[in-house]
Amino acid sequence: MDDLSQLIGLLGNQDKLEFKAFLTRKNKRKDVKNIRLFNFLETDDIKSINKLYQTEKNRDAYHALRKRLQDNLLQFLSQRAFESKDHAVYDILRNLVVARFLLENNLEKIGWRCLERAERAALSEEQFGLLNEVLLLRMQYAHLDQELVFDRLLDRFVLNQNQMQREAKMHVAYATLRRELQNIHLKGKIVNLTELIESTLKKYQIAVLDLMNYKSLYQILYIANEYAAINQNYGLIERYVRKTYQYIQNLDKPMERHLYYHLYILYYLANFNLRNKRFDESIVYLEQMNELMLENNPYREQFELRRQLLVGLNYHFSGKSEEGIQAIKDGLSAINRKSNQEDIDDLYLSLSMFYAQQNNLKSLSYLAKLGHTDHWYEKKLGMLWTIRKNLMEILVHLQFENTELAMSRLNSFKRRYKKYLLSIDEDRVLFFLTMVERSILKPDIVRDPSYQMAVHSMLEIDANKDIFNLSFIGWLMAKWEKRTPYQITLSLIETV
Repeated sequence: MDDLSQLIGLLGNQDKLEFKAFLTRKNKRKDVKNIRLFNFLETDDIKSINKLYQTEKNRDAYHALRKRLQDNLLQFLSQRAFESKDHAVYDILRNLVVARFLLENNLEKIGWRCLERAERAALSEEQFGLLNEVLLLRMQYAHLDQELVFDRLLDRFVLNQNQMQREAKMHVAYATLRRELQNIHLKGKIVNLTELIESTLKKYQIAVLDLMNYKSLYQILYIANEYAAINQNYGLIERYVRKTYQYIQNLDKPMERHLYYHLYILYYLANFNLRNKRFDESIVYLEQMNELMLENNPYREQFELRRQLLVGLNYHFSGKSEEGIQAIKDGLSAINRKSNQEDIDDLYLSLSMFYAQQNNLKSLSYLAKLGHTDHWYEKKLGMLWTIRKNLMEILVHLQFENTELAMSRLNSFKRRYKKYLLSIDEDRVLFFLTMVERSILKPDIVRDPSYQMAVHSMLEIDANKDIFNLSFIGWLMAKWEKRTPYQITLSLIETV
């Protein structure tokens, strides 16, 4: 799919009507073909060029028309995003632009009022960059205001400059940590998270007090959560999680500008407790998320599916299988055109796992809904998610006696991921795969005590004590035990 078609795919039915109205207002002539081209692309009419231009030599005109249509669509989307996503920033800019116009036209009194409104809003929203522009304009015309205390204006300007520098340092530190995280993820680089964060903060001269706000806590928790996911060990980030919990207990109730970060902090705290088998604590954070989103929260659409996912996983792994399935189905019923495809696929994968662990054939129908390529999943959801999805597909097909398909998927998996897994020292995944392959090639081997001991030995690895890894091991153990993979997984969660 080309860029223009992808952009059109972002529009809902109402958006498309408004975009056509936008084009109509911009068109100076009646013979402009941009709306016709939009209609053709909207309906996937691949012969649109022939309907717009009859001769071969007009192909250049067709591509020029596509380029203009794409530019207009980007302009439309930018205006919509600007006005709908951040009203506060829009108001600050509007007051700033109007104030500049009024001051340039000698209407100082009204101009000052617009600047005062812009300054108050920029301070409230912690928009230090915009506040800098407001204060610079105020100083530019300060000579026209005899009542202005210029030294106080300078003090506000210097204070804001310090805030801007502090924020810039945090951005640089966060970017540095994200790059290191990528190296850990893609190259198997081994680092100590505590030392990495502390050395980064020291390098950019960031004080601990600078971290005590919602945005910084969110950024640190994001890094810690990703690090734990890569290492399959959420105990590694206990320190940061506990500190974050203490911080948010002492912070004021979040205002609208902090709500996004606060929701993410609660989400990460819930995920941390889920992965460490503290299901009741995890549910508490998820209920807090729901309470924050109850009052027509603009972030509900962004967070609701992933919140329902964690609710379902908590119920499932705490032995409440029916409640877990219902929570995932509730999430799926909340899907709309704005829902994130990655969140949707997470729900389908989890529901497939829930049913498979109970030997329910419904698992296959939900697994079939994961229709994207491995490359797409690697790019959107990461290597770890994609590898886990592939392993689950192999196990599910094997479980329901689709042996040839399971073997085919296993061989494809080795071709695609063996080199990568070796490069990051993930021998345990390859060992698990070997045990699966042996059970396919020689089914009776699962009754061999040496085979069973080898499977049990996997439980001694700390990274395998993660709830998802315990589920995979439970699948292998179900081959010789007279219990379902779900029953074995629950017992492993209790004992390991």
